[in-house]
Amino acid sequence: MSEQNKAVVRRFNQQVIAEGDRQAFDRLVAAHFVNRSAPAGAPNDRESLWHTFDRILRPALSDLQVNIEEQIAERDWVTTRKSIGGVHSGSLMGIAPTGLAVTIAVIDMVRIENGQYVEHWGMNTLAEVINHLRSASPSV
Repeated sequence: MSEQNKAVVRRFNQQVIAEGDRQAFDRLVAAHFVNRSAPAGAPNDRESLWHTFDRILRPALSDLQVNIEEQIAERDWVTTRKSIGGVHSGSLMGIAPTGLAVTIAVIDMVRIENGQYVEHWGMNTLAEVINHLRSASPSV
């Protein structure tokens, strides 16, 4: 089961994050999904997860790629250390494109149930990337 769950996470990262495939997202994320790492007061449901990739990251980063560096699976949990990278070619959180290559380091813990994401906890370096882009942007 652990290897199957790791494969679900790999598919999510490639098909949903890197490729933006909404049908894959619908297959891989349960209707009752909860993002336990959403900021306080922010939506934590499956649509807010899709929104993060479809409306924030993918429009801002061209050549978006996900590199899975390590995965550990136990019972129904998969922990993944990965990086999400691309070229800052679109607006990101109000920051005009800089043309810089960016890399967001991520550690995710996902609970898988029946081949779908049902819960997520994670940490990432997006805030650091945003600060770097702000300092590099001529309009700020």
